[in-house]
Amino acid sequence: MNLGAMDTTDRRLAELGIALPEVPKPVANYVPFVRHGSLVFLSGQGPRRPEGGMYSGKVGGPVGVEDAYQHARIIGLQLLAALREAAGGLDRVARIVKVLGMVNAVPEFAQHPRVINGCSDLFVEVLGDRGRHARSAVGMGSLPDNITVEIEMIAALKRGRG
Repeated sequence: MNLGAMDTTDRRLAELGIALPEVPKPVANYVPFVRHGSLVFLSGQGPRRPEGGMYSGKVGGPVGVEDAYQHARIIGLQLLAALREAAGGLDRVARIVKVLGMVNAVPEFAQHPRVINGCSDLFVEVLGDRGRHARSAVGMGSLPDNITVEIEMIAALKRGRG
């Protein structure tokens, strides 16, 4: 791949050895993202396994914090892929504005922020200060198909073209 022809953020991804996945197709009557003015609202996503299917289970039970952190990182990659498609390139992103992370956890689990850090850390690793965001990290009694984590986000685009 010609690094000189790539956007700065795509070059950063290549330097980090990170490949973004295909944008998942919605499983119901919704879209992966909506652009409204300079904002992009990304639908919630769960952690997809490379071989297909999703990671599932209760965090704080059979699923440990470190595994769930990795699941949140996987979702972060999926969200970046959708954002790149929505924006026409990650260099068009002014910043990640807000992240809502939901953890499918046993009732006594109290480390939700540590799980969602998997996504937040990735955004800062790839986007630098543009990846810093407001955030909520909450526990849920259940999530669709028993997935371990679901994350949605809002991003702001740079004003100008597109």
